[in-house]
Amino acid sequence: MNTNQIAHVAALVGEPARTAMLVALMDGRALTARELAEAGRVSAATASRHLGLLVEAGLLVLERQGRHRYHRLASPEVAHLLEGLMQLAVRQATTSPVVVGPRDAALRQARTCYDHIAGRLGVAIAAHLLEEGAIVFDDDVGGRVTGRAQAVLA
Repeated sequence: MNTNQIAHVAALVGEPARTAMLVALMDGRALTARELAEAGRVSAATASRHLGLLVEAGLLVLERQGRHRYHRLASPEVAHLLEGLMQLAVRQATTSPVVVGPRDAALRQARTCYDHIAGRLGVAIAAHLLEEGAIVFDDDVGGRVTGRAQAVLA
């Protein structure tokens, strides 16, 4: 890996229409180019070019089902990259609040995000488990389950 490769991925993700397309895929679904064009608020032709670049860079994969073509995030690493960028962006916001996540209130309440529970429900569950000592977070390892987890979950 060299700095040019890192800069290339960052530039791809940093373009607002592509960012919107990638974020639209964070729930783990595969979407059509038309659906992603709507998410990015661009024309179908522009979306096609953006999607081609994202597939070429390995951020998305293209799946064919009959005559339909669907795009999805290429790996959990792509989802983690996007989550990290979202967290940094929210911390950096100083003047106006940044609204992240889906516009639909029900999806903000409870949803899955690629491979884990997300939304307000996911945050509440994690906070409760942490408060009860069922999980702990270490800077080096991340999160780990403790012996209290079984009793708390019961």
